[in-house]
Amino acid sequence: MLELKDKRVFVTGGAGFIGSHIVDRLLERGNSVVVYDNLSSGYRNFIQHRLEHPKFKFIEADLLDFDVLDASIKGSDFVFHMAANPDIRYGVKHTDWDLKQNTLTTYNVLETMRRNRISQISFASTSAVLGTASEIPTPEHYGPAWPESLYGASKLACEGLISAYVHTFDFQAWIYRFSNIIGERGVTHMVLVDFIRKLTRDPSKLEILGDGRQSKPLLLVQECVDAMFFIVENSDDHLNVYNIAPDDRISSITHLAEVIIEEMDLKDVAITYTGGQKGWPGDVPVYQLSNQKLTRLGWRSKFKSEEALRMAVKALLETSESQYGISFDAEPGKYLLKQND
Repeated sequence: MLELKDKRVFVTGGAGFIGSHIVDRLLERGNSVVVYDNLSSGYRNFIQHRLEHPKFKFIEADLLDFDVLDASIKGSDFVFHMAANPDIRYGVKHTDWDLKQNTLTTYNVLETMRRNRISQISFASTSAVLGTASEIPTPEHYGPAWPESLYGASKLACEGLISAYVHTFDFQAWIYRFSNIIGERGVTHMVLVDFIRKLTRDPSKLEILGDGRQSKPLLLVQECVDAMFFIVENSDDHLNVYNIAPDDRISSITHLAEVIIEEMDLKDVAITYTGGQKGWPGDVPVYQLSNQKLTRLGWRSKFKSEEALRMAVKALLETSESQYGISFDAEPGKYLLKQND
């Protein structure tokens, strides 16, 4: 089985939500870490406490800059490829964004790995590759996959590229299909953040996109990172594909909103709906990933979706502005929150 502890690790998107938690975990375990991030959705303050660490290096650059990436990845042993456009809705109006930021960047990562004789990659995929599945909970072997968003399509293309490099160039890969990951630093997208932002700006009302009946699994970011490390160190096939998901899903987006309202200690909030099953084009209203393959491997989440939600809301409200300088009452910028430097 693979031992990560002695690896020199290259983390794309390491200043982002999940990526920065991976960086913390690696440095705590004694790894040497290089973070490569263009800060388009990452945030320097997420890694500020690591900048002086003797085993840490930060490179602010774009994965589309092949030559810079090729020079930067040299000397690494293992890659956590986390960089991507994190906002499905952004791709609706900017139709080439997911192609560039997800698919083309993944090709560049794989090709620079090949050129530098690096053969092991851990990749953040998504449940969105599946589209609306007829089998719920949906296992890893479900198919065919018909994504309904440009984001999901781009991630499915990434999975295909990784599989091709595994079989053509003797790579080893770990692909994770995430459920909705939430928690501290998760401030650039997601319905959870959208609701907190709206309620901060106007605590008397909340508009929900769609009919409020959408139902999705929620997993804390710390548990997501736990599962990723566990899979890498306990699943040793050439191509390892795993769902990372809790045992359940939140009953409805309306209930999610009610929990947030309660955690924010608000009263008499008028909830309205835009209508329709989907919150936005490409939304999958109801899904749940099967976690049986991961359970058989030996890992299971500790928290149900609602427990994770309450913990995530507390973490966001307590740390976003005080630790990271991100205000929920700011005008939304490129994503749902503006980052205040």
